[in-house]
Amino acid sequence: MNTIKKGLGRGLSSLIGESRVEKATNKLLLSEIVPNKFQPRKNFDEDNLDDLTNSIKERGVIQPIIVRRSKLDKSKYEIIAGERRWLAAQKAGLHDIPVVVTEADDLRSLEFAIVENVQRHDLNPLEEAKGYKRLIDEFSYDQEKVSKFIGKSRSYITNTLRLLNLPSEVIKLVEEKKITSGHAKILVGHDNAIFIANKIVEKKLSVRQTENFVKIFKKKAGSSLTSKDPNIRDLEQSIIDKTGLNVSIKNNKKNKGTITLFYHDSEQLNKIIDLIKSNY
Repeated sequence: MNTIKKGLGRGLSSLIGESRVEKATNKLLLSEIVPNKFQPRKNFDEDNLDDLTNSIKERGVIQPIIVRRSKLDKSKYEIIAGERRWLAAQKAGLHDIPVVVTEADDLRSLEFAIVENVQRHDLNPLEEAKGYKRLIDEFSYDQEKVSKFIGKSRSYITNTLRLLNLPSEVIKLVEEKKITSGHAKILVGHDNAIFIANKIVEKKLSVRQTENFVKIFKKKAGSSLTSKDPNIRDLEQSIIDKTGLNVSIKNNKKNKGTITLFYHDSEQLNKIIDLIKSNY
């Protein structure tokens, strides 16, 4: 069982450890298996699927897929994690596939699928951030638990999640592949992110050119940043890391001032309201 877990990746092996395993390793006919209705990824890249198919033709399926007994048809098994391997095995002409059979309710099945999804190597950072957010919102993970499950640093998780603070117009440009996730990372925290994103598309700026372009705006803000107390800047960053929301604190010599929270859409506004209501 240890070798199975090693191949499954940190998050999936942790979930397997928390679930009752019916059969450690076994083989099932491909025809006995049905797709996971909770699969968060609806479209699979054909080129990547072809690469996996060729690999399976040469080496077979090395890493077992995770399945549970189907509720609708007791003679079938439903995929919890590993749908790409199942599809590629079909394309490769295989008749059976190695499996780990485990018990999982619908909620745990969705959790398995999301954890597997965010552990893929071909995932772009925006898709990754959405997966982390689902684990936090729907399964009460905190950033520390996400970090341990996925095997990446806490700061990496925090910075990836901050992509979701971008205006919806910018996120749409990433989804439409008009700008890259590399561009999007540069735009996080900029009040004029939409303007800069449109300039990237209009001028066809590279990531390096975008970095130089945003320096223009940083220089404009430079004078106010240098005059701000370092403790206030640290406090701002702490709030940003905790809430994922951009914040500005202005404090005078008498310790009077304002705290401004910035939001880009109604979802972020509701998040601010919920934070205030839950603490006061």
